[in-house]
Amino acid sequence: MRVAFVSVFTPDHGATPARTRTLRTARGLAARGHDVVWLCARWWGGDGDAFDADGIEYRSVTVDPAPVAFAARLPAALRRVDPDVVHAVNSPPAPALAATVAGSALRTPVVVDWWRDHPADSRRRYRPLARLADAITAPSRTAKTRVREHGADGADVRVVPEGVDFEAVAAADVDDRFDAVYARRLDRHANVETFLLGLAELRDRDWTAAVIGDGPERSEIEATARDLRIGDRVAFLGDLPVDDRISVFKGTHVAVATATREPFATDLLRALACGCVALVEYQAESSAHELVEGRTRGRLVTSPAELADEFVAVGDLPRREVDRGFDAYDRDAVLDEYAAVYRDLADGD
Repeated sequence: MRVAFVSVFTPDHGATPARTRTLRTARGLAARGHDVVWLCARWWGGDGDAFDADGIEYRSVTVDPAPVAFAARLPAALRRVDPDVVHAVNSPPAPALAATVAGSALRTPVVVDWWRDHPADSRRRYRPLARLADAITAPSRTAKTRVREHGADGADVRVVPEGVDFEAVAAADVDDRFDAVYARRLDRHANVETFLLGLAELRDRDWTAAVIGDGPERSEIEATARDLRIGDRVAFLGDLPVDDRISVFKGTHVAVATATREPFATDLLRALACGCVALVEYQAESSAHELVEGRTRGRLVTSPAELADEFVAVGDLPRREVDRGFDAYDRDAVLDEYAAVYRDLADGD
């Protein structure tokens, strides 16, 4: 199958969860023998209009990452690629809209992968995009609900989650220094304070904790830990590589997720795959609860006090270093789901 990815930006313009997801999907398809072309703004040096890497042919539609100019030139670029299916991203919306129009003219189905609504995007362009795409993939039911609010037919939106590399989980060493861990980018949605307040309720108990991640709120979060008089028991590890994160997860008993906004709780999934018990604070704009609903090794909480109580309550659950109950989230299984979406569209289903 010949798949054209449409995304102005690649991780080489700056890594984001959405761009990393797109790259991982493109590389996975290329590794399976599919013909993969990524239409993007040029990120490589020199004057060449194309660049090959990891089985992907990158073709520059524009030199600069200007969405409007990119959208204007995209139909001709897609005509030259002549793909069996187009995989576009929802942000920025102008190129994705251009892809749906071009796909209709070329009789080529267009899948839009909708990670989240980006605050810099025009909301008025999301509604036609949600309605014109032949299919939409979203990382969670929470994200799917948002797409439906833009006017998409629920039957056209399929949840395709993030994946976890179980081979990396099996191969990783065990870092058993901590009893509890929080992992996420430390931005204004991180809400690490709930985690720290819950731990502060347990000052009289013996525990150690880690916060993995970096971001603009890190210094304030560290100050909060000191103010709560638990700063000497909480290690701030920074933005660890994935393999190092997995090592910490494998050796830690409890993983906590309290962020107020999360299209998909990727680090929580990794922790669950590593056998952690998950304590998740329910948030209306976070999908983290979806990973623990109905699971004995996951609990939902609504306050720091409940978090502290559940931290004690799950203490008797056995420690694990891997949980194969999350096999459905293996990266190969997730890639199968994308391929199934493509095949259904190509076959006219």
